[in-house]
Amino acid sequence: MASFYESDRAVAEYLLFHYGEGTYPVPPGSEGALGFPARCAALFAPRGPEARALDLGCAVGRSTFEMARQGGTVLGIDYSARFVEAAEVLRTEGEISVEIAEEGDLARRVVLKRPEVDPARVAFLRGDALALPDLSPFDAVLAANLIDRLADPARFLARLPALVRPGGELVLTSPYTWLEDYTPRDKWLGGFVRDGVPVGTRESLERLLAPAFELVRAVDLPFLIREHARKFQWSIAEATLWRRRE
Repeated sequence: MASFYESDRAVAEYLLFHYGEGTYPVPPGSEGALGFPARCAALFAPRGPEARALDLGCAVGRSTFEMARQGGTVLGIDYSARFVEAAEVLRTEGEISVEIAEEGDLARRVVLKRPEVDPARVAFLRGDALALPDLSPFDAVLAANLIDRLADPARFLARLPALVRPGGELVLTSPYTWLEDYTPRDKWLGGFVRDGVPVGTRESLERLLAPAFELVRAVDLPFLIREHARKFQWSIAEATLWRRRE
């Protein structure tokens, strides 16, 4: 399944997901599900010019650019080489042309633009969230819709205290779609019964993060992914905002 994120289809769908508002009609009532990466970035407090932020699982980079607009510099990391390549085109050229599916073999080409931001304040890197290089702590870390696509999400969570400076902010979002295609069942954080008791992902997040982080708030963030002109994925991620304990 990981190879999906290297496909032409995935690149096109995610570019639309990140930058495509206004370029295609959406189902009535779903307008509030657009601009998901920007809404993730907006959960953080504004930062000063010297601040550093990290966007893990940045996909094609919209949230990375949006975080940079809040202040400081931002590093976006994603496992997909194709996603990072597309994000870098947007960073250096300001726009990207992509062919989007309409019906069957029919498609049309659209030009998508990055948010207005100094590209020198943004960098992209291909990397594995479970095998990150040595990184100094950041003022803000975002991991949007990432944990349920990792082989060992608890190991990823264990790395987070070293990535967020004391007093810094962490945002995790996920629709909690646990699938064995990505995560072995014994590594799921929720969505199962243990000793006769249902276990939800939020419960596991609070247990695993509590020693180093304080939960500030949780909100639902709907999002919409267009597959073709008449088919959309509509999902609801839960976003949790955490503050690193001093």
